[in-house]
Amino acid sequence: MNDHQLLRYSRHILLPEIDIEGQEKLCQSRVLIIGAGGLGSPALMYLAASGVGNLIICDGDQVDLTNLQRQIIHDNHSIGLAKTLSAKKALAKINPEINITAIQEKADATKLLHLTAEADVVLDASDNFATRSLINQACVAHKKPLISGAVVRFEGQVSVFDLSQTDSPCYHCLYPMEGEQEDMPCAIMGVFSPITGIIGCVQAAETIKTLLNIGDSLNGRLLLLDGLTMNWREAKVNKDPECPVCQM
Repeated sequence: MNDHQLLRYSRHILLPEIDIEGQEKLCQSRVLIIGAGGLGSPALMYLAASGVGNLIICDGDQVDLTNLQRQIIHDNHSIGLAKTLSAKKALAKINPEINITAIQEKADATKLLHLTAEADVVLDASDNFATRSLINQACVAHKKPLISGAVVRFEGQVSVFDLSQTDSPCYHCLYPMEGEQEDMPCAIMGVFSPITGIIGCVQAAETIKTLLNIGDSLNGRLLLLDGLTMNWREAKVNKDPECPVCQM
């Protein structure tokens, strides 16, 4: 790193768990983020500010006025723009030294397999069960860590599925595709905007910890947040020995 970067990331470098070596690793890392909405916004902003050198953003939507209540990476001038392009502009202002790839499309199974193969970590900030399942399958196929989050109303949840580890559960172990999963979109159920920020920031933290292999990750643990009481609960997630996705 040059002197400018040493100064920019000095507060990270002061942490013995990160130091110069860890910060250099962040600068060389590649993270795939699916979704540039409520969860993706804070996650992307902190990953960019932290110096993660290569961010690949995949989202097929455009910015709408109703997004601005919680999707803080966008502003009034972004309305009508592709979310990926709006996010790229905002992130370039935060940290012009990183590489940002904007993919303006809803990723299908084939695209996700291709994008996941190139990533060190995948951050799932999508908003529907079908996409989450496809992301999980791609991460299982390439043995890549998956940082998963979801929010609705006043409730949030976040977990890590480190599929580079053979004993790790996958998303399907927790939420089987054949189970009774019903998407509850924000347009119908509503969402308390700060909850997306809280969960998205936890996803960013877990992404950085996973990239640097520091601390205890949420792998095998599911954190559940009740925003009305601000109570956190933790549940253990076990690997399903009969899971048709990660046991294939």
